[in-house]
Amino acid sequence: MSELYPLCFRPVYKDYLWGGGRIPERFNRNEPDGIYAESWEISTHPDGPTPISNGPLAGQTLNDLLPEHKTALLGTRAQGDDFPLLIKLIDARDTLSVQVHPNDDNAAAVNGDPKTEMWYFLEGGADALIYCGLNPDIGKTELLEALENKTVADILRKVPAVPGEAVFVPGGRVHAIGAGCLILEIQQNSNTTYRLYDWDRTGTDGKPRELHIEKALQVIDWENEGDPHCTPRPFIENGIEGLEIKRSDYFKLDRFKISAPAAFELDGSTFHALFIADGEGALSWVDGSEPLTKGQSWLVPAGLSTYRMEGNATLLRVTLP
Repeated sequence: MSELYPLCFRPVYKDYLWGGGRIPERFNRNEPDGIYAESWEISTHPDGPTPISNGPLAGQTLNDLLPEHKTALLGTRAQGDDFPLLIKLIDARDTLSVQVHPNDDNAAAVNGDPKTEMWYFLEGGADALIYCGLNPDIGKTELLEALENKTVADILRKVPAVPGEAVFVPGGRVHAIGAGCLILEIQQNSNTTYRLYDWDRTGTDGKPRELHIEKALQVIDWENEGDPHCTPRPFIENGIEGLEIKRSDYFKLDRFKISAPAAFELDGSTFHALFIADGEGALSWVDGSEPLTKGQSWLVPAGLSTYRMEGNATLLRVTLP
């Protein structure tokens, strides 16, 4: 077994019918023409585990390494035996279905997995928006009436998709990503989704896609009316200026603008999952170095004491809180 080192991953793509083609284009990925609705960047989920693409461990996945190296990879804060998150890119050419995910309290009742998530906006057109939460005073009766009358958009909170901003979507909050959004999504390691409404479109088979209204009604948090906007907080870490975009019970997202050499330290409690949103540079550690390019996703193992970044890049870093 090779010593652990920063791991880069080969994405797993999903061709959902609402997707576009911006992910390969924006991040200079050599992919054939097609629909790239989602790019699963770092995943151990059985629906799309991402292979390692660099170094002696290339071709293996985190699933292969975790049984023997969980703490060294993920850190002491990680609960359970699996990678606790799923990190993905989403390109919405069309609006996604109106949907909801279960949370920790109600997932077992519907035989699903809890899914709290957040969206960091990478791109959005002038009219791009997301729907996030029900409007005030909307309950089960009003929702069912809107589904019947096909006026669901009228009862949802509309939020502009402003690049550089982010929203938080706890399990139980009704939501939909609007057309034109390009998003980095950080979420619990789950693929449980209950559709309430799909804008009367049909799937590739010419039939309407399945709805899950009964289960959705069981997991909606009717009191969840809070502002979904994340409020960034500036901080300094090891002399490096950063912006804490969001800290939740499940993950923390920070942003750094790298323009001079920067050294990051780990204390063994959590991994550093990195996404290079823009720019390029180099990542180095005691035993090696790798070039960085826009659109790469990396996992720096919790057991690596320090690493260094150079170049000009916008870095998004996910850790466990």
